[in-house]
Amino acid sequence: MEQPLFLRLRKRLVVKEKDVILLGDICQMYWDGEREAKLKRIPLYQIKKEDGNLIIIDIMQVIRKMRQLYPEVILEIQGASQVIVEVESPRRQAHMLLVAFVWLILFVGSGLALMNFHADVSMPEVQQRIYQMITGTTTNRPLMLQIPYSLGIGLGMILFFNHVFRKKINEEPSPLDVELFLYQQNLDQYYLEHENEENHRDKT
Repeated sequence: MEQPLFLRLRKRLVVKEKDVILLGDICQMYWDGEREAKLKRIPLYQIKKEDGNLIIIDIMQVIRKMRQLYPEVILEIQGASQVIVEVESPRRQAHMLLVAFVWLILFVGSGLALMNFHADVSMPEVQQRIYQMITGTTTNRPLMLQIPYSLGIGLGMILFFNHVFRKKINEEPSPLDVELFLYQQNLDQYYLEHENEENHRDKT
């Protein structure tokens, strides 16, 4: 009895412009351990300029291709029914003046946010009161508390985002990484739902 061909579509794929998407690019497969290498080189889709930067490949396209080449094979499909292919455009070099401008806006904006927060909670008065309780003296500039507090804010941000410039401190994802991951998942789900709506509209 012929052993079935097991197929599992990947969830997402990033390719370059004018690439040919091969069967092995979009799915994992197993078929008696010998014929997978040949199957992985089967061309499935040629990326065209009018495709834009996102392509949805459905499992039915894979099944149709396999039926053309191996009409008698038993297919066992597992996992997702669609894969999102993102077409990566050539990266343009960042303009240093624009980078500096964006960096300046973010720096000033975050500084103002911290200052407004401290003003809202009366942080100078709180630090002065804590300094008076510890030392017994009154001062308008309790540097003994303000300097460690300022350094602690910067250190806390580094630990919170788990990054020092481009280097990660450890392998644990930061809250920003998790939010970006969830955002990407929601985008992918939207693309898939939108594609299904368009297909249904075309058929009716």
